[in-house]
Amino acid sequence: MRYYICLSLSILLFLTSCKNETKSDVLSNYFTYDQSNVESAGVKMIPIKTPVGEFKVWTKRFGSNPKIKILLLHGGPAMTHEYMECFETFFQREGFEFYEYDQLGSYYSDKPKDSSLWTTDRFVDEVEQVRKAINADKDNFYVLGNSWGGILAMEYALKYQQNMKGLLVSNMMASAPEYGKYADEVLAKQMKPEILAEIRALEAKKDFSNPRYMELLVPNFYKEHLCRLKEWPDGLNRASKHVNGEIYTLMQGPSEFGISGRLAKWNIKNRLHEITIPTLMIGAKYDTMDPKAMEEQSKLVKKGRYLYCPNGSHLAMWDDQKVFMNGVIQFINDVDNKKI
Repeated sequence: MRYYICLSLSILLFLTSCKNETKSDVLSNYFTYDQSNVESAGVKMIPIKTPVGEFKVWTKRFGSNPKIKILLLHGGPAMTHEYMECFETFFQREGFEFYEYDQLGSYYSDKPKDSSLWTTDRFVDEVEQVRKAINADKDNFYVLGNSWGGILAMEYALKYQQNMKGLLVSNMMASAPEYGKYADEVLAKQMKPEILAEIRALEAKKDFSNPRYMELLVPNFYKEHLCRLKEWPDGLNRASKHVNGEIYTLMQGPSEFGISGRLAKWNIKNRLHEITIPTLMIGAKYDTMDPKAMEEQSKLVKKGRYLYCPNGSHLAMWDDQKVFMNGVIQFINDVDNKKI
């Protein structure tokens, strides 16, 4: 009897040891990026060729997963990856390989001054160069874009979906004019008339640098429709400090009620049917984007799914985090398991 007990204990210890070694090996592989050079926690400056020269963009890799490589596209234009740091906790738990990334002109990347660089087509070409640099392809490459990053993600899919496995569009309508109409006819009317009148007066004078403009926008618009958390996350505060205002204004325009810059007439709604890869459209109740439009977009693509965040705003990844992250993770796993 003692023999069998000892034998059973030996087998148990052996199996436990194997299990621990396996877990250790997995973690070791997950956090190993490039042992041939000085390791830098996954940070890499990727060279990008443009019509006016070569520059570098900042990326940071997390994990190692040959089946799932996710590229995060921040908003703005010319915000930073910092407000998307919340994905680190959730995606690492899932064992996903993913990349934070500052687009050209953003704080951690090169910031050339040639204004001809700030076009959607040029940014799309940049994303394709980043994809090649991270060795992603049609069998593992997911793009997740928020706000302006959603514009970029949809445009990238229209040109390069043959290199993608899945597309996730977070809080971005496919038509800038329709977004402007929603902001003007729905969101603006939710504000107190006297507050809206003062904002409109400042905009009419193009007095956007007036401190009063932000004093009005932060509590009456940003806190309602951008991020509804009482205390904003550190990453969002850092991203707000680091925005490249020159590029932002050139492409988005100075007003927060719609788009008035180079993107003012952007509209690919009638092309969404061309997107045939699995696509998740994410909308939120308090978003700057019409959640009903986001739902419609999920039906216009060939293999669409809609995720609604009932307590979320434009940054539902923060203020409706569990619903947002659970839906995103479920979608990625379903695509990986060929359920969509």
